[in-house]
Amino acid sequence: MAETKRSTGRGQRTAGADAASGGSRRRAELLAIAADLFAERGFVVTTVRDIADAAGILSGSLYHHFDSKESMVDEILREFLEFQQRLYADVVRDATDPRSTVTDLIRQSFRAMNQYRSAVTIYQNEAKYLAQFERFGYLRRAGNEFERTWIKVLQQGQQAGVFREDLNVKIAYRFIRDTVWTTVHWYNPRGRLNADVIAEQHVTILCEGIMAPRR
Repeated sequence: MAETKRSTGRGQRTAGADAASGGSRRRAELLAIAADLFAERGFVVTTVRDIADAAGILSGSLYHHFDSKESMVDEILREFLEFQQRLYADVVRDATDPRSTVTDLIRQSFRAMNQYRSAVTIYQNEAKYLAQFERFGYLRRAGNEFERTWIKVLQQGQQAGVFREDLNVKIAYRFIRDTVWTTVHWYNPRGRLNADVIAEQHVTILCEGIMAPRR
């Protein structure tokens, strides 16, 4: 009798784990749908009903997973930013020289963009608006952290004589940031130019310029 109870217990735990796994997958699916809608239509105008309709469920069913669309965009942005911060931290940790560090930061930015295209679009379009609210205060902190990382690397490059002495590192950072991240507005992951090719073009233009070598 005791053995029968133990077997039943294992079956219940397995069923519970399967249900939890299925619930996690469904949450991920709903977040992906929401991310695409927020990126395409804008966060403010996209409603919970829009998300539910796109997912083929009733609005009430969506509330079983998330209490609001704010919770959804919060989770979408946090996942992207944490991923991006890990990538940058790995580059800085493994840095060998300023030039390769800068080029690797660019490549990893495009890697994140390729993996989190909708989240990057949301961040580009909505961060300023969302950062007004206490819940999203981390957006400003993340932006400041990214800026500090870049400026430190650029300053190290100046000190090592790799980058120009007259380089204004804040302007250089903003130039790189804007040319890299606004790519998300025209980048097509199914297009002829993949993220790696675009990243290498950015690296070439940044490091070599657009002028042909003088003969």
